[in-house]
Amino acid sequence: MDNHPQEPDARAARSHGAIEPEHGATSGEPQTTSQPGEPQAESRPGVGRRVPAKVLWPVIAALGLGCYALWIDHTSGAKGGQAALVGLVTAVVSGTLGLLLVHYQSTMITEIRALLYGALFGTSMGWLYNLSGPSVLKSSTWGLVMGSIMFAVSLYMFRAKRTKEPHGLHRPRRAHRLRIPRRPHGAH
Repeated sequence: MDNHPQEPDARAARSHGAIEPEHGATSGEPQTTSQPGEPQAESRPGVGRRVPAKVLWPVIAALGLGCYALWIDHTSGAKGGQAALVGLVTAVVSGTLGLLLVHYQSTMITEIRALLYGALFGTSMGWLYNLSGPSVLKSSTWGLVMGSIMFAVSLYMFRAKRTKEPHGLHRPRRAHRLRIPRRPHGAH
């Protein structure tokens, strides 16, 4: 706490337009951790920062998908190096596509966003099913079914949380009025 006396409204006047770290705000300048009159000790920028959720969740999902692809390919009879390569490629491709989808999702309309989530999930599930050995037709059908389910679920979720979208409602519904063009009086 501060050791000097303050007026009742001094805190509000002092904080007007300033960034105070005690409220969770940060500035571009390094913060000092010392009291007035003590030597300045700067904190290192970047230490203790959290990874944003829009990066964390696609990376976790991609690592899980890559590990599962590695396990399926290895149990299907592939050698360790080949299975590791399949898992690595699966993780990199799905992670890249997931990060791109999450990054650009705020610019998409709800239906397209749900369709892309369904397509990414469906192709991932179809690929995993194909690694276990069935035909391409069965794997494609499985991927189409899983993608359709993901499309329906994500469309429902996006529509249920419509007010929380960063760019507002898409195509707000209004009652359409029948418009009849008016003719000037005397024109027949």
